[in-house]
Amino acid sequence: MNPKISDFGLARAFEVGQNQANTKRVMGTYGYMAPEYAMEGLFSVKSDVFSFGVLVLEIISGRKNGGFYLSDGQNLLVYALRTWYEGKCLELMDSMLEKSFIGSEVERSIQIGLLCVQEDARDRPTMSDVVVMLASDTVAIPKPRHPAFSVGRTATEEVPTSRNSKKLSISDITTSITLPR
Repeated sequence: MNPKISDFGLARAFEVGQNQANTKRVMGTYGYMAPEYAMEGLFSVKSDVFSFGVLVLEIISGRKNGGFYLSDGQNLLVYALRTWYEGKCLELMDSMLEKSFIGSEVERSIQIGLLCVQEDARDRPTMSDVVVMLASDTVAIPKPRHPAFSVGRTATEEVPTSRNSKKLSISDITTSITLPR
């Protein structure tokens, strides 16, 4: 399986052997963009891993990342990590799934989704690793550390990490560019 840099239809061509690049023009849907791409224009095979992780968490929760905020400023990624660390990750699950789920599979899928949305691209698994983790119940899955930022409402949130605890600042970003087609 060869992952492609796509960002939901905004494909980039790569040279043979190239696995990352930089762009001056950032395009895409903010709730799904990897932070290194949204903030610095850097993209790699791990950018799609981030987008996949967001989708996994959205499917399990039944909520969109871009529109999910709790009163204390938690977005979907932070809320998913918090419930996972507290051992309450089934609280994240969409109530529509209540009659047709296996708890251990949901917990494992949430953990994999959280690994995919790690702030540092080096901490994210490859898509090949994700496929192996999803296909096998016996493969050990590392603990997720720290989900990436969220673009949207302003908030400050404490998130537990295995490295240390640090504050996140979530800022509003508005980009308006009118370009002819």
